[in-house]
Amino acid sequence: MNTPPSDFPVRIEQLICANRFGTFFGVSQQVFDRVWNQLTSPDGESIAYVSMEIGADPDVFHPVQDRLERDRIREHANPQLDRLIQKYLHGPRKIPNYSGGLGVLAGDTLKSFADLHVPVLAISLLYREGYFSQIVDSKVGQIDHATRWTPEATPSLFQLRNPEAPEGPLVIEIPFYNGQLQPTVVRAHVWMKLEISGQLDSFVPEFLIDYSLPDAPAWVMESAHQLYNAKSAIIKANQRRMLGSAILPLLDVLGYTSRTIHLNEQHGITVTLHLILQELRDTFGDILLDQIADADILAAAKRVSRKIVYTIHTPVKAGHDRFSRELYSSISHNTFQRTLNLLAHDDEISHEYNFTAMAMRINRAINSVSRLHRDVTKKQFPAFADKIKAITNGVHHLTWISEQRAACFSRTPSLRAWRTDPSCFGTLADHQNATTLAPMFKEAWRTDNQQLINYVNTMLKRHREQMIETWIDPPNHLSSLPETEWLQPGVFTIGFARRFSTYKRADLIFDDIDRLSDILIALNRPINFLFAGKAHPADEPGKSVLKLILDNQEELYHRSKGLGKLVFIPGYDMLLAKLMVSGVHAWLNSPKRPLEASGTSGMKAAMNGVPNISIMDGWWVEGYHDGQTGWKFGYEGPVEEADLSEAPDTLLYTEDAAALYQVLPSILESFYDRPESYLECALNNLRLNIPIFNTHRMAAEYVAQYGLRLSQDQEESIGHFRRLYLSEESGSLK
Repeated sequence: MNTPPSDFPVRIEQLICANRFGTFFGVSQQVFDRVWNQLTSPDGESIAYVSMEIGADPDVFHPVQDRLERDRIREHANPQLDRLIQKYLHGPRKIPNYSGGLGVLAGDTLKSFADLHVPVLAISLLYREGYFSQIVDSKVGQIDHATRWTPEATPSLFQLRNPEAPEGPLVIEIPFYNGQLQPTVVRAHVWMKLEISGQLDSFVPEFLIDYSLPDAPAWVMESAHQLYNAKSAIIKANQRRMLGSAILPLLDVLGYTSRTIHLNEQHGITVTLHLILQELRDTFGDILLDQIADADILAAAKRVSRKIVYTIHTPVKAGHDRFSRELYSSISHNTFQRTLNLLAHDDEISHEYNFTAMAMRINRAINSVSRLHRDVTKKQFPAFADKIKAITNGVHHLTWISEQRAACFSRTPSLRAWRTDPSCFGTLADHQNATTLAPMFKEAWRTDNQQLINYVNTMLKRHREQMIETWIDPPNHLSSLPETEWLQPGVFTIGFARRFSTYKRADLIFDDIDRLSDILIALNRPINFLFAGKAHPADEPGKSVLKLILDNQEELYHRSKGLGKLVFIPGYDMLLAKLMVSGVHAWLNSPKRPLEASGTSGMKAAMNGVPNISIMDGWWVEGYHDGQTGWKFGYEGPVEEADLSEAPDTLLYTEDAAALYQVLPSILESFYDRPESYLECALNNLRLNIPIFNTHRMAAEYVAQYGLRLSQDQEESIGHFRRLYLSEESGSLK
């Protein structure tokens, strides 16, 4: 486990902290007060980070639990402290308020903000049914059902209390204009997750708005339960409203003074409608609102734009929220309607509002999530090309590096500072340092692979029993075979785990099973293919791709004479992701270029030294390093308008699959016949990619974009990470 330093000075009794909103656990009162005071300071030098989803499960990163485990604390004589200890040691380890990469990135970003002591608060929604849970049946495919979880029992999550009546929860009142001049006020509770730094010396408060109250209107209840509920356009629109409309009331109740709101995607853009209305009321008053000119609205929007920073995450059109004008007229204030007409108009579809276009228009800074994505976004939104910059994504290294890898890094003298400074992996350029690490790293990788294979084989056994006990037909052909045919450690294992969407082409490598099988037979080399991921419940084409993976298992096994074994692992979440990115030998990424804006799963593999086999899309354009860190395949030429299509006949399966088959033999030969060469590729990932693709560096770039005024010591510390790599530059500044 990634434990804090052994000389950490705070006793466990000092990790209880409190203010007028409740009692919390995980940092000292001194730390709590320092952070809270920064966020409520009149100077407004803090950031409100807004995201529709935040993935930060306590079972993959848990510094407080690590501290309890390290000091062998199992109970305490103080009843209040003992209850908190038991919650952290034995409470449920999931907060299922994320669907995939966007949410996990948000969680990783907040962890690095905490580690770097950047004054940030986060705002999202609490979904009582989370994202959907997945069952997979070999004949039916994905079966989705509601997720059940208990926020009250979950470590690091606390319901805020009413300062005037501490026995009751804090209630905030949120205005919704449902086609009326006077708002309908909806009540909500607030939960706070403490995103605590690895050193337990700072935190980011993450506020989750809970609309699921007994007296909530029906339209609120149906929108509040599940993340990305897409049963109707009105539910989708209301979810976005519920996020954006809660931001200002929450900040007001807490006394937070953030001058900047960072929109992690455009889902919370409706906050700008409230800010513009606020500006207009301050200038004209309610009585004169009907008499304002369009120029007045645009002037107010210009003032509001100074408060907004916007990150766009996808070039895929389905990822850009659009709503019909007719629908929105029934749920908005008259001034909102005029503002939308001026700022959310869609140049392609006149009868719809485009919220991505609106976010492009109301901000002081826009960033993409990789260099290639920047160039694509400029093509999609040429009117804003001068404003669009690149801040390439990263991942939180403390979350995603396995315990086995972490232990060997800590035993390597040149890497002793790796927990606080991921740039130290650059020292592996020294041959002696790399030689010292290599045998320990090789053994850690072997152990992680063994753990992953044990997990899969245990799952296969469970699926076999399930076949007898339930109506579920197991999603794996290997479940029906003797255990001697199950997976073996040390066999070259390729991992693929992400959202199942057509443009990600999960089934690309199986496009020509005859050719794939011929390669394995000719080389007489086995491969394990481990796949995981969810398709959105409303994404039928995505579900079809998942079903194709299931359908390919038996054919691949037989045609390859048992050399190719394909396993699908249901129930993808952060814990399974961590097990996979550290336990496989290579990470496969096969989207249609340029539709993968970034692709952080491959970065998580690279954090563990695992080479990528990838299309030259997203982050891999920057992480490939002329072949030192993995392999590329497929088209990598100029991006044209037609390349942005997701139409089935434009997905280039034949061409890119052929390119993948062409490179596969050399990968297998390197792994099996030249293991030292393969190990060198892994060490190159540590040396070249960890210092770049971590969220400490990314957070440092965001701090510059925010224009925060920090202390000289803090600016020097953050500046160190920013100097490692500037996403807008053509190369590293090291």
